[in-house]
Formats: sequence, C-alpha cells, structure tokens
Amino acid sequence: MHFKPSLQAGTLIKRYKRFLADIELSDGEVRTIHCANTGAMTGCATPGDTVLYSTSDNAKRKYPNSWELTQTQTGHHICVNTARANQLAVDAINNGVIKELQGYNELKTEVKYGSENSRIDILLNSQDKPHCYVEVKSVTLLDDTEEDGQGYFPDTVTTRGQKHLRELTEMANNGSRAVLLFTVLHSGIEKVSAAHHIDANYSKLLDQAIQQGVEVLCYKAEFSEDGFSLKSAVEFINNSKKVMPPSQ
Repeated sequence: MHFKPSLQAGTLIKRYKRFLADIELSDGEVRTIHCANTGAMTGCATPGDTVLYSTSDNAKRKYPNSWELTQTQTGHHICVNTARANQLAVDAINNGVIKELQGYNELKTEVKYGSENSRIDILLNSQDKPHCYVEVKSVTLLDDTEEDGQGYFPDTVTTRGQKHLRELTEMANNGSRAVLLFTVLHSGIEKVSAAHHIDANYSKLLDQAIQQGVEVLCYKAEFSEDGFSLKSAVEFINNSKKVMPPSQ
C-alpha cells in the first residue's frame, strides 16, 4: 500500500473522544486530525510518538487529515487505521501472498450474510469449491512486558467481534469455508493469541469456532519507506497449542 501524496509527520500530543487526536507539526502548529480506530490503541498512542497522517481532498470533511501510522519511541511501526486491514488483505489475496486463500475466481467485499445480519469482509467464490467467508481483524496490541513478540486480539471488549465469530461458526456448520484472518499491523508482533484477559467471551467463542471448523490465519505487514503490505505468515497460539504458519 502506497500513499499519494506521501504521508506527513507530526508528534502526538493526545488522542481523545476516540476519533480525534492532537499533533504538533515541525513548525509548532497544533493540528487536530481524525482517528479511524475504535479500539483502546494500547501502546499505539503514547504522547511523543510520531504520527504519520494522510490528507483527504474532500472539502466537506471537518478534519481533512487522518492518522495512518505510528512510529513509536521504541522504534516500532504500527498501522492504526483499521480500515486499511481489509485493503491489505484484498491486495495480499490478489497478489498470491496468502497461499491458503488461492484458487478462487471471484472476490467480493462487504457482502451481507448470516442470521445476525452481518457483512463479511471478503467472500471468495469458485465453481468447484465451497464459498469462503473471510473476516479480517487488525492486530496491534503487543505485550511489551515480554521479549517474544506476543500480540493479542482484541485490545478492548468487542461485542461486534463476538458476533462475527458466531456468524463464521454458522457458515462453517452450513458447509462453507470460514476463515478468521488476523492482519498483524505492528512490527514488533511475531505471534498472535486471543486476549482472554481483555475479552473472555471473545476468547471462548474463538475456541468454539475453531472446534467447529473455523480456520485462523495470521499474516504480518512489512513496513518500508515506500509503504507497507502483508508479507509473511506468523503463528497463532490457542490454548497453548501452536498453529504454525505454512512454509514460506
């Protein structure tokens, strides 16, 4: 993913009201920008971090700048705009990066499905395979008390995420393929687990979903000066049982 025009930088002062953040530019100007992230953003929004933001050409927007990336004071890169996760996933499937999701001849996004009236992030279709429902989640919560790169999802209680797991489980039970795709958008994360200590219900539902046939994939983004994209699989750890990534 490349940004045109290029992202601009500022220093984070504070994030507040969930969707807003104040940053200081190099000339001392304080600017309010939009934050498209409803999570807790633990470890992703520390005052003093570098904020990289994009600029919209939509004249109707009250806040034309959007917080895209964080460069932490410890050297990590994080994509905090959760809307980018789906775009990265689509690109990775189309470019053959996610090997487990190849062999389909049609990709649709935001398709209505399920008994709870959800929209699946990605629906893959093929004439000779069951439909494949892919729910995409962004992982940015790093356990910085350890040195093994342990990441978690979610970073706050998510009733919406719980609903998505029920919907995926329903699809698996109906004979379709159901996939939970964790997009790891934090350069310090090397493995992913459900955050039982944050949302025990989500962790329990994920265990049940896996037992009933829902697949879990984890792919990590690589950051560079030119942009970032999903590049490699990392392991998912569930109840101390490691699900290893495919060979690269």
